[in-house]
Amino acid sequence: MNKIRVLLADDHAIVREGLKALINLQPEMEVVGEAADGLLAVALTAELDPDVVVVDVSMPGLTGAQVTQRVRAARADRRVLVLTVHEDKSYLNLLLEAGASGYVLKRAAGAELVQAIRAVAGGGTYLDPALGAVGDFVRPAPEREPATVELSEREAEVVRLIALGYSNKEIAAQLKLSVKTIETYKTRSMEKLHIRSRVEIVRYAAKRGWLENV
Repeated sequence: MNKIRVLLADDHAIVREGLKALINLQPEMEVVGEAADGLLAVALTAELDPDVVVVDVSMPGLTGAQVTQRVRAARADRRVLVLTVHEDKSYLNLLLEAGASGYVLKRAAGAELVQAIRAVAGGGTYLDPALGAVGDFVRPAPEREPATVELSEREAEVVRLIALGYSNKEIAAQLKLSVKTIETYKTRSMEKLHIRSRVEIVRYAAKRGWLENV
């Protein structure tokens, strides 16, 4: 069985040791690298090619959001799970915009973290339930979205998969379509809905309950 390969990025050694022990206890997971700062996290991600990068929001060198942006820019299908002590919901949109696939509070680390790693490694999105329902903090943009717009079944499917964190290439493979076709559906849907970013796609999906129970 191929294990889920995890890179840990946190500037506190004791936190990394605890997380490493927890993850390595799981038969289907292994920690393949550790970083104490954001720059090293980006370099090790490129070198070690982990399936999931678990990154703290606040680190020397680069912030968690900056690490996420660079890691995702280098490889769009890379999964990043943000682990933080911050319970301020304003962090969430910033991290989603950067490309994070999940957000877990450090105080909930344990079974919650293991579940989150499994979810994002499988292509899903994981948002810590301690912060409330998705719709509580991923707010709709009422001034932008026309109430009467209807997506086709295929457009809705593509939008939902984008909101769940899948890349265009992964969606194309899943739906047995070309990447160009997926890009066309995505562009057409965003034009219909008057939305311009991944965060707004997540907002739209959350408003319709597409992110519940993921």
